[in-house]
Amino acid sequence: MYTKQPKKLAIMNILDILKRYTDENHRLSQREIQDILQREYDMKIDRKAVKRNLMNLIEFGYDINYSECRRKSRDKNGSEQENVILTGFYLEREFTDSELRLLIDSVLFSNHIPYQQDRELVEKLSALSNVYFRSRVKHITRMPEDKTDNKQLFYNVELLDEAIDAGRKVRFRYLEYRSDKRLHERCHRDGSVRDYIINPYQLVAKEGKYYLICNNDKYDNVSNYRVDRMADMEILPDPVKPFKALRGSDGKPLDLNAYMEKHIYMFSGENTRVVFRAQKNVLSDIIDVFGKDVRFSDETDTHITVTADVNEPAMEQFAKTYTPFVEIIKPAALREKMIYNLSVGLEKYQNEVN
Repeated sequence: MYTKQPKKLAIMNILDILKRYTDENHRLSQREIQDILQREYDMKIDRKAVKRNLMNLIEFGYDINYSECRRKSRDKNGSEQENVILTGFYLEREFTDSELRLLIDSVLFSNHIPYQQDRELVEKLSALSNVYFRSRVKHITRMPEDKTDNKQLFYNVELLDEAIDAGRKVRFRYLEYRSDKRLHERCHRDGSVRDYIINPYQLVAKEGKYYLICNNDKYDNVSNYRVDRMADMEILPDPVKPFKALRGSDGKPLDLNAYMEKHIYMFSGENTRVVFRAQKNVLSDIIDVFGKDVRFSDETDTHITVTADVNEPAMEQFAKTYTPFVEIIKPAALREKMIYNLSVGLEKYQNEVN
């Protein structure tokens, strides 16, 4: 129970009640607001004061809805009179419950958000609705082991936003898992910790993870790094290398849509035009992965030829994933690489397991 408060705080407490207990399906009368004020805030005020504060909130710009109820009564002289009673008050919310649920689900099923920060975000989003909504989402969760172990994620995002906005380079250390199932700083062959200096261009979310599209300052190509694997980040005073100066940019600034279409798994590598033959039962998967800019040809009842512009490592990964259903036709070098990969894999499976 709240400690006893001065009556001048009534307007803030009434607003709090509307936030916590009302929506279009849960409305409160003036009498019910009175009862909650007395029960939970130890504040006793009359109905006229409740109405006055409600009207003030509306005048201040709060989107509070209500309905009018007409009641007949008799005055002290016995004459019948009609009174208009305001009731059914509720606060119109900035987010609908379905919109909040979508945002919460996005947080819960994002692998790049650490577990504790995940829970804190869900609590903050839930607080944007009322007690009824919070009771419906409290049973939805995700196990801690499905989340990243790096607690610096949000700090990394803030620094990268600042660096991209200022056009500055960034230094960080990159983390990787080892056999102890813990994150360790990536090292050189001599055991010294490796520092990365990069030119940051864009943050993107892909397959539940945060990536930074950037350039490793030692090279002239585009790289992608997991933001949740970065540690000990700092912004440097040096200006970034222009994206259009990088190999593969065609002398143009970053076109994010075009870049994401060609980097379906966020692998770095050269872009190329790939032709592959696929069974038609994976057409939906092809559209999901490559988008609708792919070109179809030579369609039969069971197969279709697909032409897509994509980077080679991503196409190689796609072909491995859909090996029974996909055959790379061009380029020849990528086809030969798949033949080698599959032959090595077949040899392993043909050997007896010890």
